[in-house]
Formats: sequence, structure tokens, C-alpha cells
Amino acid sequence: MAYAPGDEIIEIAGTKLECRWVGPRADEAQTIVALHEGLGCVKMWKAFPEALSEATGMGVFVYSRAGYGASDPVSLPRPVSYMHDEATRVLPDLLDAIGFQRGVLLGHSDGGSIATIYTGSIQDHRIRGLVLYAPHFFVEDVSIDSIRKAKADFDSGALRDKLAPYHGANVDIAFNGWADAWLDPAFRDWSIEDAIAHIRVPTQIVQGEDDAYGTVAQIEMAVDEAYSPVDAELIPGCGHAPHMEKPEETLAVTKAFIDRLHAMEPAA
Repeated sequence: MAYAPGDEIIEIAGTKLECRWVGPRADEAQTIVALHEGLGCVKMWKAFPEALSEATGMGVFVYSRAGYGASDPVSLPRPVSYMHDEATRVLPDLLDAIGFQRGVLLGHSDGGSIATIYTGSIQDHRIRGLVLYAPHFFVEDVSIDSIRKAKADFDSGALRDKLAPYHGANVDIAFNGWADAWLDPAFRDWSIEDAIAHIRVPTQIVQGEDDAYGTVAQIEMAVDEAYSPVDAELIPGCGHAPHMEKPEETLAVTKAFIDRLHAMEPAA
């Protein structure tokens, strides 16, 4: 199957990243910047950005990080600091490059962790709130066990065949860069508890009750450590990708959260 890149290409610090705008641009409305999971890319959001933009009236910007989708490749192995590096070195320049003025960071899995690190590490008053789908705040045994199983599935060829239509020539970089970093013994003590404590905007966490990559302990850490309010939503019969497995329920709670953010905006 031929790989079709995203609608546009944006260059950040000499690296070309595929990206896609849905709905109004940043100078026309507030923007949701969506950060994909550890195996994700622009195409793997499927129709969710359109539904999100239509439901909220906001523009949605999605992009593939380097080494994913049709973006430029990266050298492996990825450092265990790869999520911090993305949050503090790439995301600030990307937000400026797209003319981001005001809005929300929405992240799935690794993307949720990156959004958390950014908001807890960089004082950016443009960020009105965080929406995090199945984020990782620290490493759990269930995460490592599931990644080991995924690696065996990838090495057998089955998972590689599923991912190849989304990542094309980057498929091995995308998977191995993610899996090898998580399975590195040095990653076992990874935690972003300190970033959570420094977030100063409302946060929503949406997690499936049957998430194989994390437990409710992730939510509990956020509720315990966050200074700002945390809205936690557990979705029954759902795994690690709420927006794909339970799109209607996920869209409904996300819209309700964003509506509350809009209601908090000062009058023009």
C-alpha cells in the first residue's frame, strides 16, 4: 500500500514534519494541538480531528513527530529523555511556527506525557487547558509487559504489517525507537510527577478501564499532585485508545470539558 503523507509539511529546526490542519486556522479561532501516541502519526488520528473540530468549533492541528509517518527519520536509539526533548526543544518552536495564539494541548499516551511536560515546564499563557487520553506519568509493570508483547508481535511481522501503511519507510524507526526506549532499564525510574505539580490550567484525563498500558494509578497521581483541577473520566469496555475505541463517549466528555473552558474565558 502506498503511503500518502499529511496535507502539509512544516520545518522545525531543519527537520520536516508532516502535519494537517482541520477547521479554522490559529488566527481565526482557538486551536487544539494534538500529539499522537508512541506508535502514532497524522494518519492514525483517522476522522477524530474532524469530529473534534466540528464539536468544539476550534481548529485542530495534528502532526507526526520526527521518525513517524511521513516526517523526517531520526537516528536510533532514542534517548530515554525523548519525551522531555520533544516537549522542551521541538514543541515550543512548532507552536510558534503555526501561529498558535490560544487553545488546548490534546495528547494520547506518549503525546499526553509530552503535553504534560510542556505545560508543567514552560510558562505558556496561551495554553488554556490539557486533554490527556491514557497518558503516562510514571512507568508501571503493566506498561512494560504490554510493550514486551508488542515487540514480540512486531518482530513476528504481524504488528509491523499493521503499522507499515501509516509509517511507510519509518515503520522500523517508529516502533523500535519507542519500544527500545521504554524497555531500557534506565527508563524504569522515569516520572513526570514534578511537571504535574507545576501545571496551572484545568486538565482532563480520559482513560479506558481496560487499558493494557496503564492503570488508574496514573490518574491518582495527577489528582494527588496537580495544583489545578483534574477532571478524570474512566470509560468502561475501553482499552488504551479511547478516541478510537469509544469515539462518541470520548468526544462527548472532551466537548463538555472544552465548553467549560470557554465558559471561563473573560468577556471580550
